[in-house]
Amino acid sequence: IDLSSSNAQYDYCANGPAAVLFSVLFGLTFIAHLIQAIAYRKRFCWVIVMGTGWECLGLIMRTYSTINQTKSTTASAGQLLVLLAPLWVNALVYMVFGRMVYYFVPDRKVMGIRAEKLAKIFIWLDVTSFIVQATGGVMDSDFSDEMDRIGLHVYTGGIALQELFIVCFCFLLFSFHKRMREGGGMMDRGRTWHTMVMAMYVTLGFITARIIYRLAEYADTNTAGTSPLTTNEAPFYCLECVPMLVAMVIWNFWHPGRYLQGEDSEFP
Repeated sequence: IDLSSSNAQYDYCANGPAAVLFSVLFGLTFIAHLIQAIAYRKRFCWVIVMGTGWECLGLIMRTYSTINQTKSTTASAGQLLVLLAPLWVNALVYMVFGRMVYYFVPDRKVMGIRAEKLAKIFIWLDVTSFIVQATGGVMDSDFSDEMDRIGLHVYTGGIALQELFIVCFCFLLFSFHKRMREGGGMMDRGRTWHTMVMAMYVTLGFITARIIYRLAEYADTNTAGTSPLTTNEAPFYCLECVPMLVAMVIWNFWHPGRYLQGEDSEFP
């Protein structure tokens, strides 16, 4: 492919086998999450099923686009799915945390916010970030150079919002963690809360690493730079795909359905 062509979808020769590998890996975690959601009868886990499904489909489209790297439709659609999929994982964390507060905390509150309200607040914040990022992603779909530039700014604002909401959420998570360590929860329900809290820390850490990568990538793009983040494919797989794969697989091993069981494990 002539990378100088105006129709080139990548600033490098995209690697087909790498796209196939990650399509398979995301596909496996998608199947596992679908089976687990059904087996544990946790309806709220549909969000992680969506997230893994979008990642898998996005990488399948990327695989197809490597065959002909001058056709924009498939490449743009695949890119949009990959860009938005992490928000589904955020939603899972918020939903699990709300149910943990409801299950483990006697007054069902953290920092004065009721468990049900807490979950709703952060889900709507996640939806807001989703809308902003989706708008930016659609605008950055080869309509025109000017529209692409605006779309990048909008998407960058969306992921900055996503990280702001994560930071705010972490204050609540820290408060819950501290209270539980000090014995302020329903300790007769075991220490399964600790496993899920650790899973949340790791998940949000990997999502944050991925957001930092995207902010750095788009900062370089907005200034017409030629850093390795934009002219090499390795950062995409190492800093986008690997962090999100780990963030999703974590919940296969420590699925909330294993730990949130019985009375009060779901909102009424």
